[in-house]
Amino acid sequence: MIGGAGYLYLKVWLPLTGIGIPCVFHEVTGLYCPGCGITRSLGAILRLDIHEAFRYNMLIFILAPLYLLYKLAVKKGWVNLENGLLYSMLGLTISFGILRNIPIFSWMEPTSFT
Repeated sequence: MIGGAGYLYLKVWLPLTGIGIPCVFHEVTGLYCPGCGITRSLGAILRLDIHEAFRYNMLIFILAPLYLLYKLAVKKGWVNLENGLLYSMLGLTISFGILRNIPIFSWMEPTSFT
């Protein structure tokens, strides 16, 4: 159900209206949060444009496999791996959010609409 709604949002609503979900954090601070660009990235993935999706938000390409591994660890009861993965994903997300706002790492900023 949620996946279907997301698909309609990305494939119907956005192309027809051009009205996306604004990032409140970016609007208020002018900084990029770790999630900035995810909506555009998911839209690019649906178009099978992986290069563009990576340019919008590369973090999801790192977190997605780690999350799948985390789900496997939970299912198998591997508590040490489970905790380590959670802390790793949290650390990566915080680091990504900080680094993408430092000028030398400006290549991590989400690309603008083309």
